[in-house]
Amino acid sequence: MHDEPSVLALLSELGIEHHTVHHAPVHTVAEAKAVRTSEERGHVKNLFLRDRKRRMWLVTLLEDRAVDLATLRARLGASSGFGFASHDRLREVLGVEPGSVTPMAAVNDVQGVVTVVLDAAIRDLPEVHCHPLHNAATTRMSPGGLVRLLRHTGHEPVWLELA
Repeated sequence: MHDEPSVLALLSELGIEHHTVHHAPVHTVAEAKAVRTSEERGHVKNLFLRDRKRRMWLVTLLEDRAVDLATLRARLGASSGFGFASHDRLREVLGVEPGSVTPMAAVNDVQGVVTVVLDAAIRDLPEVHCHPLHNAATTRMSPGGLVRLLRHTGHEPVWLELA
C-alpha cells in the first residue's frame, strides 16, 4: 500500500506539480476549514460508497456541496443497499482510515474495483486540494494533475454534475 511519501513521489514522477501542507488531523469539513490559513477554492470531500452487488465508488465533490444519496444511486445505476462502505472495506480496498478518504487513494485500488466519480465543478478550478492518504495534510494540484494520477492508476474518472 502507498503512503504519503510514495504517493507524493509518484506525483513528481508523473510530472504533476503539487504542494503539501501538514496540519492537525481533520475528520470533517468544519475541522478542515478551521486549520486553513487561506481561503483557496477547490477543497473537496470524499465518499466511499458501495451497493449490494459489491460495486464500489469513490466520489469526490467540492466540500460545500450536499449530495442526495438516492439521486446519486440512480445516476450511478447502483443497486439497492447503496450507502457508505464499511471502515474495514475502506482500509482493505483504498488503504486509508476513516476521515482520510481521498481520490489519491485510487493508487491503492490495485484490483481496479472502484469507480472514481469527480464533481464536474472541479474540472474548471485552477487547483484541487485533497489528503495525501491521511488527514493530517492537504495536497494541492491542478485538476488535470489529479486526472493524470487517476489514469496512471487505471481509473478513468466519471465526471458528474453533483450540485
